[in-house]
Amino acid sequence: MSTLAVLSALFLLLQCPLLSLSTNSEGKALNALRRRLSDPNNVLQSWDPTLVNSCTWFHVTCDSNNHVIRLDLGNSNISGTLGPELGQLPHLQYLELYRNNISGKIPEEIGNLKNLISMDLYDNQLEGNIPKSFGKLKSLKYLRLNNNKLTGSIPRELIHLKNLKIFDVSNNDLCGTIPVEGNFESFPMESFENNKFSGPELKGLVPYDFGC
Repeated sequence: MSTLAVLSALFLLLQCPLLSLSTNSEGKALNALRRRLSDPNNVLQSWDPTLVNSCTWFHVTCDSNNHVIRLDLGNSNISGTLGPELGQLPHLQYLELYRNNISGKIPEEIGNLKNLISMDLYDNQLEGNIPKSFGKLKSLKYLRLNNNKLTGSIPRELIHLKNLKIFDVSNNDLCGTIPVEGNFESFPMESFENNKFSGPELKGLVPYDFGC
């Protein structure tokens, strides 16, 4: 065998463990999520924790490097809670969990997903505050949290999301005032209806958490 062939084979051997380690860590994160969920329709049946590569699982989409970039579990009749393991999917771009019966709080760790473009958690039973860590999601364009049981005020960290095009928190139990800075000045009032907001924020006159 030539020196070039030996070096090529060695390079591949060195790369494979790195790839397996990456995909396996994401697989572990997804499997941890699965353990939190009740799945009466068996939509997660293909999520086999013994497989190194989770890219073969249904409802999971990967890129050419076998990194998980989409999680599509909308309208799947699943229930349970979300956990910090979601923050261990660093390449995730689309988190689609809408129209289920997911309850509990939204994990702060989702704010670590710097590549996230779309997060659809609407039509669930989520409660608690909108995490302030969402202000770190600089790539986020679509955030739909409507039709849940969320409380507290809208984090002012969200006004710095310059790419945010759609924001919907209607039909929750939120309070305080509606931001008027950044892209919030362009969101329709329908995005905020059926909450306990005191109206638009009056900077310097009324605190953002007024009425909470």
